[in-house]
Amino acid sequence: MVRMYDEVMSDQQFRMGVSAGAIVLVAVITSLRFCGQMSLPPKPPEPTGATGTSRQLLTKSAASPQVYQRFLEDDATTAGVRAPTTEQMSRKLAYRVDEARHPLELGKPPIEAAGLRIHVERAGDQVTLVMQNTVDSDVAYHVVTNAAAAYACNGARPLPFNAMILHKGGQETRAECVADVPLFLTKVETVEVGPLSSWYLAQLPPRLVGLEESVARGHRGLSTKEPCGASVSQVVQSGIEKGDIGWRDLVDFYARHRCQTYQFPSSYRAITSDGQRSLPAVDGAM
Repeated sequence: MVRMYDEVMSDQQFRMGVSAGAIVLVAVITSLRFCGQMSLPPKPPEPTGATGTSRQLLTKSAASPQVYQRFLEDDATTAGVRAPTTEQMSRKLAYRVDEARHPLELGKPPIEAAGLRIHVERAGDQVTLVMQNTVDSDVAYHVVTNAAAAYACNGARPLPFNAMILHKGGQETRAECVADVPLFLTKVETVEVGPLSSWYLAQLPPRLVGLEESVARGHRGLSTKEPCGASVSQVVQSGIEKGDIGWRDLVDFYARHRCQTYQFPSSYRAITSDGQRSLPAVDGAM
């Protein structure tokens, strides 16, 4: 009898304990809802400084005028020339162009065009084009020829030469044709460049300024520890093919920017007046 009484009391105590616990829980929830809220740990501060991928951060850094000037100074030291200022690098570059059609014949006097003196010679079983710089500085140059019989020129063995830069007083010789066929000079372009710009362009793969493969294949430029990339974006390549972006635009940009860091922006066009745009020229900057 006593045992049954103890079991009844234990069951009643259990139910009372559960009820009391429920009342306490409801009271806590009600208190939190109407009288306050639980304290949470403080929110961490927002990150400060530059954010983005490593490529984005590099691009942001390279777009800084201070970083650009530092590149000019470091590259000038490597090249062994005087470092230009950003203001000097933003000046207009002297540009010449001759688009007259000139016949090129063996034994005939040289043709003077856009600051160059040009003639043809025979070298063994090939006809070569000799180009001499007559202006008082290094020049970037672009010489276009046209042969009456293209097949006679496409098979010419390339000769090693600098297809990008003609140094002051210097000359370069490139292979043209394997036979003496009617040959015409159809376009000559030159851009006068300073010492650091000349050094920049001498490293550049000719493809980056849109030179024809028949010309570019013989190019021997300046080798450096950090070579330039040879890729061209589809947008820029399309602009070159359509004629929206010209040789002058491309040379003008790379004469002012190290090719290891900066890529030609599709909106860039040659600077035609001093200080026309700020440097460095990057996508979205004017």
